[in-house]
Amino acid sequence: MTQERIKEIVGQVKDYIFANLPLSQLTDEQLDEEIENITPMILRSEYCTINEKLSINKQVFSSIRGLDMLDSILDDDTITEVMINGPDNVFIEQNGRLFKLDKKFESERRLEDVIQRIVARAGREVNQANPICDTRLDDGSRVNVVLPPIALCGPTLTIRKFSKNPMTVEKLIQYGSITKEIADKLQLLVKAKYNIFISGGTGSGKTTFLNALSNFIPKDERVITIEDSAELQIAGVENLVSLETRNANAAGAGRITIRDLIKSSLRMRPERIVVGEVRGEEALDMLQAMNTGHDGSLSTGHANSTEDMLSRLETMVLQGSADLPLEAIRQQIASALDIIIHLSRLRDHSRKTMQITEVVGFENGRIILNPLYVFEEDENTTLEKVSGRLKRTDNPMQKTFKLRLAGINQPI
Repeated sequence: MTQERIKEIVGQVKDYIFANLPLSQLTDEQLDEEIENITPMILRSEYCTINEKLSINKQVFSSIRGLDMLDSILDDDTITEVMINGPDNVFIEQNGRLFKLDKKFESERRLEDVIQRIVARAGREVNQANPICDTRLDDGSRVNVVLPPIALCGPTLTIRKFSKNPMTVEKLIQYGSITKEIADKLQLLVKAKYNIFISGGTGSGKTTFLNALSNFIPKDERVITIEDSAELQIAGVENLVSLETRNANAAGAGRITIRDLIKSSLRMRPERIVVGEVRGEEALDMLQAMNTGHDGSLSTGHANSTEDMLSRLETMVLQGSADLPLEAIRQQIASALDIIIHLSRLRDHSRKTMQITEVVGFENGRIILNPLYVFEEDENTTLEKVSGRLKRTDNPMQKTFKLRLAGINQPI
C-alpha cells in the first residue's frame, strides 16, 4: 500500500469519526478502540498488512488527540531537535546534522491546533496578543512558539528534545567533553561550594553540562532550581524545589519572571540555587544571591568566550539597574563568580569544554582571570574532525579558601 493511499485512508477514518462520534465524551482508550473498529470498515476488502493498519490507527489518533506527525518524530530517540517553519517546512537535527523531512502538516490551521495543544498542556497561552511563548512538553522537552504576524513564514515551533536518561558526568567523559581527572576536580569544586558559571554558544551543551554538574551536589542539601522551562534532572536530592517562569495571560497579567523567582527563592532557605539560564536583568539578583551567603550556586549564559561572558553579564546587570557604576558591577561579578566553564560546538559538530577559568578578583578597573584548563588541538585534528584535549595550564589555583574550608587538600 502506497503512502498516498495510507494518507487517504487516514483522512477517511478521521472524517467518519468527526461526523459520527461524540469526541468530547470519549476517553483516549475509547477513541483508540473506535479507530480500531472503523479502520477495517473503511478498508473493506482492500489488502492491508498489520503494520500498515497499526500505522493508520496511530496516525488517526495522533491527528485527533496527539500531536500529529510530531508524535512519531518525538518517539525517535536519535532526533535531538525539531524545527517547524510553517506547515510545509519541517526540519530535524539527527546525530548532530540538520535534515528537512519529506513531511508536512495538512494546513496552517492544523499546525496551530497542535501548537495550542502543546501550550495548553503546560498551562500557558499563545495568541495574537501574546504571539511568543516558551513552554515544555510533558516529558520536559523545551518548546518555543512564535505565531504570525510576528513569524512571516507561518506558525513557528522549535523543540529541544529532553533526554529520557539524565545527563551524567560519566556520559560527558564518554563523549569526550571532559576527562575523568577533570570531572573529579569539578566534583571537588561543587562540593566545596564554589559558584560556577557555564558559558557557551547556542547548542554547545550548557544545560546538559549544568545537569551533569548538578548531580555532584550533596544529596542532603536543599536545592532550588529556577528555569524558564523546567528541564533539569537532578537525581537523588529529596529536598528539591523546582520553580518555573510564567508568561502573562491574555489580559497582560500574571507574568512571573526569573528575577521574581530568584527573589522568592532567597526566602526559601536554599543551600544551593541553580538558575537554568541567565538572559537579562535577573543577573543582578543572581550575583547578589551569590554574594550574600548562597555559595555553591550554578548557572549558565550565552557567550562566545569566557571574556565575552563577563561583558554580557555587565550588560545584563545594567538592564536591571542602569544607574550602577560599571566599576561596582565588575566588583560584584568578580566577588560573586569563582569558576567559569566555557563550552563550544566545534566545526565537526562535536561539543567540547574549551576552558575552565578561575575568577581571581578585581584590579585596576578590570576582572582578573586565571585559566586553569585550556583545550588544545593535537596533531590528529583535521578540517573535518577536531582532535584534542583539555590541558592543565601552569597557573596555580589562587582561591583555595573554600577548598580548605571543606577539608579538601587536593590541588585543582
